[in-house]
Amino acid sequence: MHSYATPYNIVRSQEPDVPVYCFRPERVTAAAKWFRESFPAQPFYAVKANPGLHVLDALWAAGINSFDVASENEIETIYNRFPGARMAFLHPVKNRRAVSRAYHQYGVRIFVTDTQAELQKILEETNYAKDLTIIVRIGVSNDGATLPLTGKFGATEDDAAAILREARRYADELGVSFHVGSQAMKPSAWATAMADVSRIIISAGVTVDIVDVGGGFPSIYADTPPPSLEAYASMVEASFENMFVLENAELWCEPGRALVAEAESLLVRVELAKPGSLYINDGSYGSLYDAVHERWQFPVRAITGNGRKLRGMAEYTIYGPTCDSTDKFPEKVWLPAGLTEGDYLEFGNIGAYGRAMASRFNGFGETDVAIVHDAPWPSLYNAVGAEVIAIGSKATK
Repeated sequence: MHSYATPYNIVRSQEPDVPVYCFRPERVTAAAKWFRESFPAQPFYAVKANPGLHVLDALWAAGINSFDVASENEIETIYNRFPGARMAFLHPVKNRRAVSRAYHQYGVRIFVTDTQAELQKILEETNYAKDLTIIVRIGVSNDGATLPLTGKFGATEDDAAAILREARRYADELGVSFHVGSQAMKPSAWATAMADVSRIIISAGVTVDIVDVGGGFPSIYADTPPPSLEAYASMVEASFENMFVLENAELWCEPGRALVAEAESLLVRVELAKPGSLYINDGSYGSLYDAVHERWQFPVRAITGNGRKLRGMAEYTIYGPTCDSTDKFPEKVWLPAGLTEGDYLEFGNIGAYGRAMASRFNGFGETDVAIVHDAPWPSLYNAVGAEVIAIGSKATK
């Protein structure tokens, strides 16, 4: 992995043929520092957001030593790379043998459930161990989330109390968790969820050792900026004070996007330009999955391959590299006029779920990684920022 001052230097010196993740380790350090020092909960990094080894190494170096793992592969990666790391197996539906190996082979002691059946599976596969931390995930409102996550996971209010009572019989430590949705734009969502969960705890009549407020903390993209992270921290802290839990109860969180979105951008090559259209070497089956399928508005800038100046703006239809005709952006994109083969686009703040969602369809998907040290886009963690071209909007800011 080579280091460059900016992506412009990558283009000038390498003219890369495959997409390049431009990794900014300073962004990881800043985000990790904020969560460790300014957020009132212990962060468990959600590995699914970005499992890149260089990203995990940067988080570990920045003091993030607890991990939200959702599969045996994630468990094995963390176990082998970071001896002594704390892992929480927080997928609500787990393979039975994966539970057994997680406990007996990898030392995992923290498991989540949102059903009686999953709780029974955990107990059986750990031989009714006496050192289990069992977290009961409860369904809550996702109002205000850009990507709601309701429906698939989370015990209903009617079921949650019974699951809590049964889990309390066996758990060394008992916790509750919830998820308000991804890119949650309302800090008040946590206040509502924590009040609802507290009411369920009272109904269950159990003592609770841990409150896990989940993930969903936002990053900053090219559309409406989120509230300050301080607003989320103060809302969670104040709401926790009012919960019906033990006086010494722990507070946890599962940041993924907020820790790593700013850490990487994606540099892609223009392979062909037609009037009003650009064909690039990443798309809906690659790291730009969210830009196409979720209409995520990443900041983007153009870098010419030969250093020429670009003037004016034009609308383009952008196509990805595969032979699937649906591999295209859902709306036209405003970019500098005159782009042609051999020019590049850089999509910013793609460090969350970019590489994690990419496939190898059609034989595409090969990428490279380079370290860069510029700060071209606004950050939630300091005042750095630069011109942002909003996808789908003619305006620049």
